[in-house]
Amino acid sequence: MRPLRSCLIASVSLLPFAAQAQGTRSVTLDEISVVATTPVGGAGDYRSSVPLVQAPIGAVPAVVEPRLRGGAQPLYKIPSTVETVTAADLEADRGTFNAVATLARKTPGLNLSDSQGNNNRTDVNYRGFTASPVQGVPQGLAVYQNGVRINEAFGDTVQFDLIPPSAIQRIDVVTGNPVFGLNALGGAVNIQMKNGFTWQGAEVTALGGSDGRIAGSLEYGKMIGPWSFYFNGDGLNDRGWRYESPSTIGRLYADLGYRSPNSEFHLIGNFARTFFGAAAATPVDFTHVDPRAIFTYPQTTTTEMGTMQVTGRVDISPTWDLAGNAYFRRFSNTYIDGNDGNFEQCSARSSNRGFLCFEDDGFTRAAGQSDLAFRNQFTILGGNNQRIPFTANVPYGTIDVTKTEATGYGGSLQAANRDKVFGFNNSFVVGGSIDAATYSFKSSSTLGVINPDLSVTTDPNNPYYGTIPGLGTSQLRTAAALGIAPSQVIGSNLYMGVFATDTIDLTDALSLTAGGRLNFARVTSQDQTGFSPDVTGTHYFTKINPVAGLTYRFTPGLSLYGGYSESNRAPTPLELACANPDRPCLLPNSLVADPPLKQVTGQTYEVGIRGQIPNFYEGGLVTYKVGAFRTDLANDIIQLATPGNAARGYFVNVPATQRQGIEVGGEYTRGDLSVYANYALIDATFQFNGTLSSPNNPLAVDGAINVTRGNKVPLIPDHQFKVGFDYLVLPGWRFGMNLQAFSSAYYRGDESNLNPKLPAYLVLGLNTSYQVTPNLQVFGLITNLTNNKYANFGTFAERGNVVGNLTINDPRTTTLAQPLSIYAGLRYSFGQAPAPMAEPIIRKY
Repeated sequence: MRPLRSCLIASVSLLPFAAQAQGTRSVTLDEISVVATTPVGGAGDYRSSVPLVQAPIGAVPAVVEPRLRGGAQPLYKIPSTVETVTAADLEADRGTFNAVATLARKTPGLNLSDSQGNNNRTDVNYRGFTASPVQGVPQGLAVYQNGVRINEAFGDTVQFDLIPPSAIQRIDVVTGNPVFGLNALGGAVNIQMKNGFTWQGAEVTALGGSDGRIAGSLEYGKMIGPWSFYFNGDGLNDRGWRYESPSTIGRLYADLGYRSPNSEFHLIGNFARTFFGAAAATPVDFTHVDPRAIFTYPQTTTTEMGTMQVTGRVDISPTWDLAGNAYFRRFSNTYIDGNDGNFEQCSARSSNRGFLCFEDDGFTRAAGQSDLAFRNQFTILGGNNQRIPFTANVPYGTIDVTKTEATGYGGSLQAANRDKVFGFNNSFVVGGSIDAATYSFKSSSTLGVINPDLSVTTDPNNPYYGTIPGLGTSQLRTAAALGIAPSQVIGSNLYMGVFATDTIDLTDALSLTAGGRLNFARVTSQDQTGFSPDVTGTHYFTKINPVAGLTYRFTPGLSLYGGYSESNRAPTPLELACANPDRPCLLPNSLVADPPLKQVTGQTYEVGIRGQIPNFYEGGLVTYKVGAFRTDLANDIIQLATPGNAARGYFVNVPATQRQGIEVGGEYTRGDLSVYANYALIDATFQFNGTLSSPNNPLAVDGAINVTRGNKVPLIPDHQFKVGFDYLVLPGWRFGMNLQAFSSAYYRGDESNLNPKLPAYLVLGLNTSYQVTPNLQVFGLITNLTNNKYANFGTFAERGNVVGNLTINDPRTTTLAQPLSIYAGLRYSFGQAPAPMAEPIIRKY
């Protein structure tokens, strides 16, 4: 509750200033589809809509068309796919308090995998590539906020829960563009936040609903002459829809801006703290009895983040502009996890019989090593390196604690020119970026017991099990530091890139785009414990990624695009430090040896048509798009499990994978009605024949499965269908519904595609709002209206007795999705008006 109270108090403190905000009415015309093709720049480079200039009665109205700056381009000149979510789209999902829900609802080819049992920490899968908050999940999407890459330094994770969704101006999902740098294998998510020039007024929102959720926010924006100020603060608290799974979120965002006719600058601060409870899949044996069941706990995640950023843009001449940003970012994540210990009495072939040992079935005896020496390696050592006596019939567990801290800083700079070349309209951009970070990672395991309620505790006088000798010792490790060992690693990352792109209009209809980016990555890590000297090392990765494409505009309402691009991803410090199958990690709890991983490289091909049909029916506008794509990856990185514990694993390169598919979408909008529908076919496959480790897969042979060319990548449904509408039923009352349907997908760990799939599912949502007065609105939101019990994440666990009568017979584990949930709230506005744009170019409409 502390961050919730802090954010709400900070928000309420601004109310006296909010009352001074003045509002004016304006008319908004059809959207001008302009998209940023580079992450550098700011809100002053483009607008998603154009307001009508207020004119005296009888005067001819005019449209204010912004001057395009930086990498901003009309959509019809971009030779790849762009999907956009606007602030208006996010408002419909305000009860969820996260932007990911809106992305999933609106974006073709994007689905969620909820491994955490919390809708604030889901994996975002777009075209089979992932952006995840979970360390250990291979990341394939680059994510930017106000031009700053927010893939965290240690594992490239993405924490969407740290961003207040009501402060977002728009989100563009851009594909086939290497200018967005590392990780843009499947594309880039470019988040542009609001500021005082783009949003003025004040709004207070309060809501409540299912699972004890209470939440509130305040948004305030004001422009005084050339200055602007914007503030957004929100907080949330609920108990979650599963046991022991509360959520507490507190977020603050502020922007101070200055604008002149030829320049614009912003000082931005973003601060957040989140806390989440139980976060893991549950054996289906347990969820069949109680859908709210979890596995062992505690499983708490605490994340803190603070970012300071400066952005600027200067018009050097009528055709040249310079834009850049600089930032400082501090990130901290602490994870406390209660796990099955997978301990046993030392083997009779060991000289430590009668003491506690770690399971050794996931390891291979070294050449020339005696059986006795091999078995003795797995003796558990506690405080003062003392052996721990084995006690029969005790369900041993561990409390595993990890802490990741990172300090990042860097910036970007780009110059853009729009002079004609040989009489042809031309847009040229050249720039570069540098991102540096230092990080530290610590982990340790403490011996505990699993109680009948599945909690893992470290009480040496537990009345149910009696006293366990050696309990309470921290920093557990095996004698050879294999599988279980404390870790402490420090290191640094340095990512640099230079890029250039050029778009030239060969005719009024035909545009050619060409360019590329050089990426350089240096990853350095150093072991601080002495247990894992192989972690120490420095790795270098470089690659030049080209892009080329054509667009042809047949009519103002129909254009064709096609393009080719390349991309790459450097292995993260976590992956590099956990890449040896003989020394697997308790992910993300231990780091061990690091045989070198290769960087992932991708080749993407895209083709499609898109356009608009104005005045289609009763003055409405139809937008449509049909596209096809294929991305071929070499040396893709995947995570594999090892015998004995599903949490233990390692990373490997596989020779090749492929994602290909088609996307079809359409939307009809008029003043009182909006209807959309889209479909995506995502064919994500492995393109090699080989053997992978998957010890808990029920059809594995000696812990291994055989993958053949064409096998599906787990957790990616082939077919995705989304449809929804929003209708003004009566003056002031809007009502909307949406449906998402997904086909079946394979469990993680079933890369051989031999087991039954996760079933297909659909989920129905409802949203409504009523404008009681010009300032007061009441709203409601229902998720999973039919209370469908489905799972979009599944993997396998080891069979056997856990504690008491609780036994895992079925190795499948899933995370059931959020059940029927109802939220309602109030929003009070003190006045809001869209800002006028600088240097308007007036044309007849």
